[in-house]
Amino acid sequence: MRRTAQLLAIGLAGGLFGALFGVGGGIVLVPCLLLIGFGHRQAAATSLAAILVASIAGAATYALHGEVKPGAAALIGLPAVAGVLVGTDLQQRIPVHRLAYLFALVLTVVGVRLLV
Repeated sequence: MRRTAQLLAIGLAGGLFGALFGVGGGIVLVPCLLLIGFGHRQAAATSLAAILVASIAGAATYALHGEVKPGAAALIGLPAVAGVLVGTDLQQRIPVHRLAYLFALVLTVVGVRLLV
């Protein structure tokens, strides 16, 4: 039951941050999943699956408000599919300890960039 409550809270936080700031998966979901014991690969995979569900709901809601630009979404989304396929393949080849450092570096760069 405790794990279920943790996952529900993580999902709520990810959805809230995703809707407010356009972030949720890598920046919120993955670190939270790591904190409750998921491995790096499991956290990334679970986050991507959760983002699929959340992004459909978010995009539909924003579309009702006239905020979605379908052409731009396609120009971003289609290459993103290729990026996911390449990234998933790379992630399976990179040792987990290196993934942890790379992820921490990405979060640090993003954090510093947002503050500056």
